[in-house]
Amino acid sequence: MDAQTEQLWMIANVLGIVVVVAVAALLTLLVIFVHRIHSRVVKIKATLEAAKNNTADTALIGVTAGGVEAVLAEGLEHHLFLGRVLDKVRS
Repeated sequence: MDAQTEQLWMIANVLGIVVVVAVAALLTLLVIFVHRIHSRVVKIKATLEAAKNNTADTALIGVTAGGVEAVLAEGLEHHLFLGRVLDKVRS
């Protein structure tokens, strides 16, 4: 082989090695990113399951709201009564 052919083979071999290393690095990054995405998806799924379990008894919200409304109405009645009584006492 002449020197020029040898030089071309060396360039081709070096470029081939560079391509193989680049592909290996990119595949490694891909595997790392896929693993990171998978672990985050598992965490999100667990969070969504916890939220689902926390809101399983939402039927009680209506009952609780009715009780809160009754307490607020009673408090308003007391407030109005005390306002009238205090006005009479102050005068």
